[in-house]
Amino acid sequence: MSSPHIKSAAVTAALTALDEGRRPDRPVLREAVRTLLAALAERAPGRSVEVRVPPYGAIQCLPGPRHTRGTPPNVVEMAPEVWLALAAGRLEWDAAITEGRVQVSGTRADLSGHLPLELG
Repeated sequence: MSSPHIKSAAVTAALTALDEGRRPDRPVLREAVRTLLAALAERAPGRSVEVRVPPYGAIQCLPGPRHTRGTPPNVVEMAPEVWLALAAGRLEWDAAITEGRVQVSGTRADLSGHLPLELG
């Protein structure tokens, strides 16, 4: 997938800041997170898993049973920096889980087949 919106300046700026050991500016980080969440939702459409990257965004993705009320049974949650690293291929899914950097619940809460996203 090489969707044009993944090539956003915010994604590039956020990854550059992280590479340099800096925390990206809040608006840049927010836009980068939301851009990459939208790309995941586009790449893996569906409503069976909720991916949360507080405080910036959450999406539903992956085909399967749709969740409509209450706490979803399949949830993936992580910090913004972890999401950027996973989406960019700088962190492997299994390592993130093993290190406790990603919290998952439910039998469908596995994004390994959909990451990393192609950043152009």
